Amino acid sequence: MARRLVEHAPLGEWPRNDEVGTLTLAYDDRHRRRVRLTSDQGAELLLDLPRAVALEEDDGLRCELGGWYRVVAAAEPVLEVAGRDSAHLARLAWHLGNRHTPTEIRADALRVRQDHVLEAMLNGLGGSTRRLVVPFSPERGAYHRHDHG
Repeated sequence: MARRLVEHAPLGEWPRNDEVGTLTLAYDDRHRRRVRLTSDQGAELLLDLPRAVALEEDDGLRCELGGWYRVVAAAEPVLEVAGRDSAHLARLAWHLGNRHTPTEIRADALRVRQDHVLEAMLNGLGGSTRRLVVPFSPERGAYHRHDHG
C-alpha cells in the first residue's frame, strides 16, 4: 500500500533532518493535489493534499506516518536565450509573454521548453539560443498563490 503524503512545506519550513527520500519531478508534474508517485528510492507514494500546490525545488512533503520527502526538479530539454543587452532581453521576454510561454527568468538569460518554432522566433529577433537539459522552473505568474498551505 502506498504511503500518503499529506502536507506541503516550502524550503526552509520543514525539518531537513527528517528527510527520508526524494521525489524527482518534471515541471508539469510539480503542480498537483492527488497523484500516485514513486520516490527516487522506489517507495510507492500517494500525494494527497487538501488542494493543488505548485511544488518547487527543495520543498518538502510530509508522510502521514512520519518523515519528509524532498522535491527535486527533474532535468528537462530547454532553450536558453540571451540578448545583446538587458533591453534586448526584456524585448525577447515580452514576445514570450505575449505567447503565454512558461519562461524561467535568470540574471542574464531566459529559459523556455525546447520548441523549434520558438527557437526560430527568438533567433529571428536577434537572440542567441542554446539547447540544454537542466531543471526548469518558470515564473508562476501574477495570480499564483504565495501562501504556504
